[in-house]
Amino acid sequence: MIANQKLKFLPSVAARQGRHPSEARQGFEVSTKRVVPAVTPNRPSLFLPSLPGAGFRCVKSPMETPQRNSSSSSSQSRNPTVTSSSPLPPPSSILRLWRPAAQRNLRNQWSKLASCRSEWVTSSSAGRSHATSLVNAHLSRKYMPSMELGVVSDMPAIREKASSKLSKQQELHRTKLLSSYKLLLGVTAQMVATSKSMRCYSNTASSSSSIVQFSTNSSMDNDDRGDGGEIPVFLFWSVSLFEHLADELVQMFISELMIKRLIVVELLSSVSSEAPKGEEVWCWSNELYPGEFEQLRLCNLYPSDETDQQPIRPRLIELKSTFTNSKIQYEGQPNNLETLQVYLTTWLCEVNMDCNRIDDIFAIVGEEMHVNLL
Repeated sequence: MIANQKLKFLPSVAARQGRHPSEARQGFEVSTKRVVPAVTPNRPSLFLPSLPGAGFRCVKSPMETPQRNSSSSSSQSRNPTVTSSSPLPPPSSILRLWRPAAQRNLRNQWSKLASCRSEWVTSSSAGRSHATSLVNAHLSRKYMPSMELGVVSDMPAIREKASSKLSKQQELHRTKLLSSYKLLLGVTAQMVATSKSMRCYSNTASSSSSIVQFSTNSSMDNDDRGDGGEIPVFLFWSVSLFEHLADELVQMFISELMIKRLIVVELLSSVSSEAPKGEEVWCWSNELYPGEFEQLRLCNLYPSDETDQQPIRPRLIELKSTFTNSKIQYEGQPNNLETLQVYLTTWLCEVNMDCNRIDDIFAIVGEEMHVNLL
């Protein structure tokens, strides 16, 4: 092994002894940065190599370095630095202040969604009760002429008095049913606004101010998306994941709201079919109460253009089917008993709402935020 090393580095020794330069250019060249000690005469002329890169360097051909430079320049031209169009994440100092504010905001918004869900359940239950009372009063008044009254049948004008009282009950239950629907629409509009307030934006009073404030309203800074650069807010989820679940939740309530509006229109149409001429006629394109279309527009359920001035038609989420205009337009014919029972059953079942999925959403969100939303 020592002999091989001696023969291998012999040309470099020859170069130092003043031999022909062609012999010294073979294989290796002595670096000028390192001074090699002279060989002692009374010792064998053994020249051991030092650590790699310490005293020797490999001599490359004159054409190798330009080719490498050209290849590196060509690689740089092929792979230029790509400037991302997306905004850069906020500085770490801002993120340390943003995360607690974003956590408080998400807890508040999801608590509002849970509260809105409770209000929806209460209003929906009250609406079903009023709808059932309205149908019962309607059917009792409808079959009053042929109803067996027993011992009270001999009383004068008993049927007319009973029909008048049932008519007043219909009017009362119709007003209560409209109030329940109005509450449902208000709750849905609040849920839509809450689902759009998940992000937390930084707002400063002035450019020279050192105080950073956060709000749910977008600031004038276009680089601030309100999501902290998609970093996890609590443990694993970013703001966009919370927004996705909130949108899935709200879409169920929006779809169910339009089904309930269809039932309200049909029930009120059945009641109004026996009303005298000149009273209001209920149909899908009419406004059920003043200001309804404005609230529907907040929920994106009423078109903003003037081409189709009526609320968006209801649909079933599972079947992806939409009711046509002919199916929801009342033609002045009263519904029979079986149809009214179907309306009440549909209101009770809430066909567009998956209760298990809603519970799962609130459960997993509460687990991520360490709060109880159920």
